[in-house]
Amino acid sequence: MARIATTETGLYRIPLPVTLSDSTHGEIGAFELITCRLRDADGAEGVGYTYTVGRNGGAIADILRREIPELVEGREADDTEAVWHHVWWGLHYGGRGGPSVLALSALDIALWDLKARRAKLPLFRLLGGYDARVPCYAGGIDLDLGIEALLAQTDGNLAKGFRAIKMKVGRPDLAADVARVRAMRGHLGEGFPLMADANMKWTVEEAIRAARALAPFDLTWLEEPTIPDDVAGHARILASGGVPIAAGENLRSLWEFKNYIASGAVSYPEPDVTNCGGVTSFMKIARLAEAFNLPVTSHGAHDITVHLLAACPNRSYLEAHGFGLERYIAHPLVLDEGMALAPMRPGHGVDFDWKGLAQLAG
Repeated sequence: MARIATTETGLYRIPLPVTLSDSTHGEIGAFELITCRLRDADGAEGVGYTYTVGRNGGAIADILRREIPELVEGREADDTEAVWHHVWWGLHYGGRGGPSVLALSALDIALWDLKARRAKLPLFRLLGGYDARVPCYAGGIDLDLGIEALLAQTDGNLAKGFRAIKMKVGRPDLAADVARVRAMRGHLGEGFPLMADANMKWTVEEAIRAARALAPFDLTWLEEPTIPDDVAGHARILASGGVPIAAGENLRSLWEFKNYIASGAVSYPEPDVTNCGGVTSFMKIARLAEAFNLPVTSHGAHDITVHLLAACPNRSYLEAHGFGLERYIAHPLVLDEGMALAPMRPGHGVDFDWKGLAQLAG
């Protein structure tokens, strides 16, 4: 083992090739990338990151720069569980979630990358290894697209090798949502995996009405139909709407997922490794879902998450949308007949173009 010697934080504003939109965040023209680089006493390095859709990146970076070094430097780098708990409780009083847990997530990802690199193993094998081929869907952020443009975007994703598609819903007029989903189902054909994401737009009663209206189109799931704080509401939607529910990208801990799962509020738990507490938390959430016989999916950070789902026997789909990040990494995600392939390089295998990112430093 080797002790953590140094930490280094980066904050970058990544412009999007195309402005994106959903029902709650509005138009998204750029996202913030916050990186954490750890080096141990032997000079080995691990890299982690988190992101935002345009706000609060500075707060996350400030926690990583001001608070994290004192908490972790000098500690054993391989003791990921001990470091995680030390940082969680060190930051707990000043913030149980939000920027604090995003900073912890970036740190934890870097620790696991370092551990896997030192072991000379791809991360998914260090985590147990199940299947390096992971079903993958294209996560479209496309609420404002007309039907013609939506189908054109879908054809582009099919050409890239995707064999499952997610689209946005949550327009002010439910009939418009129904028309767009109907058009997508007709375009993709029966049986093709299709998901819809409302981004927390509706009240519980609106969500039940929407779920029932969309049920004839055989959705794999309806995602985030209402606010994440309403566990009982999600349980009502799942019980009454007739459509499986995915949720979790806005949950920030293992215990929040426990409340959802134990309450029968979710069909597909959906952690994001960059905001749920990192690899340490993600894998516990996945095992919790397995104990309840639930398939686990993911949100964001597909280049890292492919390893995590490749270690889970109860994995369902990996979400792929990189916010244009593939321009700044050496080895973007590889697809083969709709399956994402976990890289065989040591660690998580994400190698950033640091010189290119330097031009976008915030």
